[in-house]
Amino acid sequence: MNEALRRKAGEAWAFRTRVERDAARRFARLSGVISAFDPDSPVPDLLRHASADEERHAALCAGLTVAYGEPVPETPPEAAIAPASLDPRAAALYEMVAACCITESESVATLTTLLSEEVESRVESVLREIARDEVAHGRMGWAHLAREVALHDVSFLAPLIPAMLSGTVDDGLFAAAGSDCEGPDLLRHGVLPHSTKREIFVGTLEEVVFPGLEKFGIDPRPARSWLTARQRSW
Repeated sequence: MNEALRRKAGEAWAFRTRVERDAARRFARLSGVISAFDPDSPVPDLLRHASADEERHAALCAGLTVAYGEPVPETPPEAAIAPASLDPRAAALYEMVAACCITESESVATLTTLLSEEVESRVESVLREIARDEVAHGRMGWAHLAREVALHDVSFLAPLIPAMLSGTVDDGLFAAAGSDCEGPDLLRHGVLPHSTKREIFVGTLEEVVFPGLEKFGIDPRPARSWLTARQRSW
C-alpha cells in the first residue's frame, strides 16, 4: 500500500469519525427536543439508541483512522443545520429529514456498495457493524415525518430540501475528479471512487428520497431542480 493511498484512506476514515460523532450528538439532542412537544412518540427512544450506536461507530472509525496513520480528529461544536426562522418543532422535522431520510439513506447505499466489493478484513468488520444500524437510523426519519404529516402541514419543507442536500454533500461531488480519486484500490480500504460516490448519491435521491418525500406530500420539484443544475456540470 503506497503512502498516497494510505493517506487518502486515513483521511476518509477521519472524516467518517467526525460524521459519526456529529450524528451521535444530533440524535441525543433531538431525542429531548421531540419528547418535549410529542411525549407519546416512539421516535425519541429510537434516537437515544441511535446516538449510542453512532458513538460506537465513531470509535470504530477512529480505530481505522489511526491504523491508516492519520490522527483522530477533534470534535468541533455541533453546527445548527435548520434555518433560524423555523420554530422548534419545524426545525426538528428539518433535521430529522436531513439527517435520517437523506444522509442515513445515502449511508446505507454506500455501505451496501462497499460490502459488495473485496475489502480488507478489518475494514469489512467495521462496515458490517455500521451497516447493521444504519437502516434503522434512516427509518427514524421517515417514522417521524409520517407522525408529523398526520398532525401538521409539512409542505413548507419542499423549498428547503435543496439546502439539506447542499449540506449533505460538497459541490465538488459534481466536479471532475483526479485519477487518484478513481483507483479501484481505494475500495479495498472502504473508500468509494469519486464517480461511484456520485452515482450512489444521485441514485439514492432518485430511488429513495424523492419518492419518499412525494409520498408524504412534499413537492420534490425544487430538489430535482437542484440536482439537475449540478448534473449539468458533469
